[in-house]
Amino acid sequence: MSQLVDRTITALRSEYAVLAGLVRTLTDDQLAAASGAAEWTVAQALSHLGSGAEIGRTPIARAAGQTVVAEDNQTIWARWDASAPRAQAEGFLEHDGRWLDTVEALTPEQRSSLTVDLGFLPEPVPLLTALGMRLNEVANHSWDVRVAFDPNAGVDAGSAAVLVDLLAGPVGFMLSFLAKPAELANPVSVAIPGACLVIDDAVTVVNHLESPSATFNGSAEAFVRLVSGRLKAPYDNDVTVEGSITLDDLRRVFPGF
Repeated sequence: MSQLVDRTITALRSEYAVLAGLVRTLTDDQLAAASGAAEWTVAQALSHLGSGAEIGRTPIARAAGQTVVAEDNQTIWARWDASAPRAQAEGFLEHDGRWLDTVEALTPEQRSSLTVDLGFLPEPVPLLTALGMRLNEVANHSWDVRVAFDPNAGVDAGSAAVLVDLLAGPVGFMLSFLAKPAELANPVSVAIPGACLVIDDAVTVVNHLESPSATFNGSAEAFVRLVSGRLKAPYDNDVTVEGSITLDDLRRVFPGF
């Protein structure tokens, strides 16, 4: 698992480098443009990532033994929501950078042993779970921002590969929140890049399965966008599904967030 922790942190740093490089070039009009997330502007998508970084840094820093004085979540969200678009963009740059600095400073022992109380789950979780949840947010909302200016944008390939591994392990529980398996009448299994998606009473990602009933003909980044409800026209990039299920069936299972 320690290798997956390191891969996740590396992917998050890469995501920040790409998105920060774009954000620093955006005009006020571009910040006000519609993002790939329904009902959010580019600035609002950045605000979501920035406020998430501000809130999410505190429990990790505390788990590492740091003393952190922080506002409550409602106050933080209200402050971000009231900020001007330019301030939201600059706040993303600041707070996501601070979040990364905190995580990258963790020792190898801390990376393998820390548990983090995120506040909204029943109990503290391993650091890897917190990192994986953050990567899922960052990878998808980074796409929301970038696709506003590049219709051919995709989720970063490195992040997508890590996310498939995470969904097959420590963040697989997220599928219970993201998926609606009751949309399908019968159980199915779908070969995806590097793994297999199983849909029955629940939805899981497993590392391998003999003779899946369908095949997802698309990249790992397309699968990540499917799970988050972002694999829609005109952004479906010629993805097809062969076998016992259709792409539209899968879209019903994963309506998005």
